[in-house]
Amino acid sequence: MGIIQENKAPINPWLTTIAVMSAAFMFVLDGTIANVALPQMAGSFSSSNDEATWILTSYLIASGIVVPSVDWFSKLFGRKQFFIGCILIFTVASLFCGMSTSLDMMILSRVLQGVGGGALLPVSQAILLEAFPLEKRALAMSIFGFGVVVAPVIGPILGGWLTDNWSWNWIFFINIPFGILATITSKLWIYDPPYAMKQKNPKIDFVGFTFLIIWLVTFQVFLDKGNNADWFGSEWICWTFGVSMFAMVLFIYSQIVQKDSIIDLSVFKDKSFVVGTLILVIANMVLYASTTIMPLFLQNLIGYNAFWSGYSLMPRGFGSVLAISLYSVTNKIFDFRLLTAIGLIGLGISSLMFGFLNLEMSMMSIIIPNFIFGFSVGMTITVLTTASMETISNAKMTNASGVQNLIKNLGAAIGTSLVATMVSRYSQAFQHNLVEFLNPQNSVFSEKLVALTSYFCQYDVYAVAYQKAHGMLYNQLVQQSTLCAYMETFRVWGIISLLCLPLLLLYGRSKKKNNA
Repeated sequence: MGIIQENKAPINPWLTTIAVMSAAFMFVLDGTIANVALPQMAGSFSSSNDEATWILTSYLIASGIVVPSVDWFSKLFGRKQFFIGCILIFTVASLFCGMSTSLDMMILSRVLQGVGGGALLPVSQAILLEAFPLEKRALAMSIFGFGVVVAPVIGPILGGWLTDNWSWNWIFFINIPFGILATITSKLWIYDPPYAMKQKNPKIDFVGFTFLIIWLVTFQVFLDKGNNADWFGSEWICWTFGVSMFAMVLFIYSQIVQKDSIIDLSVFKDKSFVVGTLILVIANMVLYASTTIMPLFLQNLIGYNAFWSGYSLMPRGFGSVLAISLYSVTNKIFDFRLLTAIGLIGLGISSLMFGFLNLEMSMMSIIIPNFIFGFSVGMTITVLTTASMETISNAKMTNASGVQNLIKNLGAAIGTSLVATMVSRYSQAFQHNLVEFLNPQNSVFSEKLVALTSYFCQYDVYAVAYQKAHGMLYNQLVQQSTLCAYMETFRVWGIISLLCLPLLLLYGRSKKKNNA
């Protein structure tokens, strides 16, 4: 395929960094900023909470479809023009989201936003890696990791503040200045190497793209509705999962046999890429699982509002900044496997620390494990993003980045779904085990029941007072069951993090290729 765009001189990589990070930060920030405002949006649209969740999932579905096809779209339009086009789509869609007056309009706007935003992260990663020479890629990924790791932490804080002090509309309007800045800087400071320029007549893999859409849409529905429908106890969930897996197999097969496929699966021949991506997926699962249930824990059990539950995650941002800063100056001194091991051990320890939280905890009990968690996530993701791409050539960087981000997004979706199911099921199990203590044979229960009944008798007749006392004790049991469920869930994810350590043994010694 011939190149039909002129080759220009490379641009200062630091200027390129400003351009791509403006877009990447905007996209990642939007992944969490809307979560805390979901109840307010549901109220504005007169919809239920279950219906409002499509505001989140429609965005994930649309962006997930675009991610693996970034390499093909880059060939069709030229990577720079495709990147700028995606920024414009995302920015305009953000305006429509903020102006939405109905749930249908919001969902359509979020789909459009996902279409524009899905490509921003993998393309930004590829451009940033190529802009710096091989020996400075660790520094490039430190900068990239700063945006990717810190933005999800800032999102709930900013979203909660805007929602409480302004309105939920502003969590979308705030993207507009970022979008304008990213568009202008990308036009001025991004350079397309010859292999990333627009190509003549690239063939469209309609078959693969169709299977991709069916796979991701049905899989997202399965994850989103599975817990409420009792997972495989529901016939329609079984069918949805079956269709999703069948479409996934057909998609993978089509990418193997098709000459001009959407993605190039040859990247999976690279062991460093495969091992690094696998650990990144698990780290992403732990990150999103913790980010999902920590605000719920603080709001439902501790009584925090939306802003303070988001604010409590701020130590993660400080930890991530410290980790990324340390990595940028120590990556040439220490083996990346050692740094990754430190990150995974920190993830495990901090998650286990969360597993010992209680309803009478101090603020330091939240700050310390959150700081360790942020440090560990920042170290793990930054190190492995660099290590997994170390032996990938520049010409295959966009494709590899798209494939890796697709799998990471799936890991995040699975982690979010699993953690909700775990809290729900553990809560039921603990409640079943604890309810046997609510019987007259238990002296502690009997004493508390008598004391509470006597108290309520000051205001009601004995029968009503007895029911209120019994109801209060049962509510305390439910609260304790839920607390135990959160604690157990945090512990499980901590153990999963530690179990990733043996995967580092699959890495050989660093063998850097000349990726020029």
